[in-house]
Amino acid sequence: MTTTPPITAPAVVRVAHADGWLTVCDLDRLSPGRGAAVLLPDGGQAALFKDRSGAVHAIGNRDPFTGAYVLSRGLLGSAGGRPFVASPLLKQRFDLATGVCLDDEEVSVPVYAVRVE
Repeated sequence: MTTTPPITAPAVVRVAHADGWLTVCDLDRLSPGRGAAVLLPDGGQAALFKDRSGAVHAIGNRDPFTGAYVLSRGLLGSAGGRPFVASPLLKQRFDLATGVCLDDEEVSVPVYAVRVE
């Protein structure tokens, strides 16, 4: 007698938005070190990242220095043990945990809570 292993759904990534959690993608669709843009129900955008440690982060996708929706195309790095994304346009770095610009602390982007289920 053979047994079939249970079918399990892939892990999904959810982003906090408005009054609930928005399912944005399957976790296996995210590549470590690369970003993905997410269109939110209110017309805004989030930049979703899985860092090389496997942690998932979401920040606003709009670069406040240029107004372009490009942060999801930025390069990931770390400074002092804190993960950041560098804008692909002018290279300002944004802390993925706080949204604060590491190059101009008076500027920041929104940060969204993320759950992987």
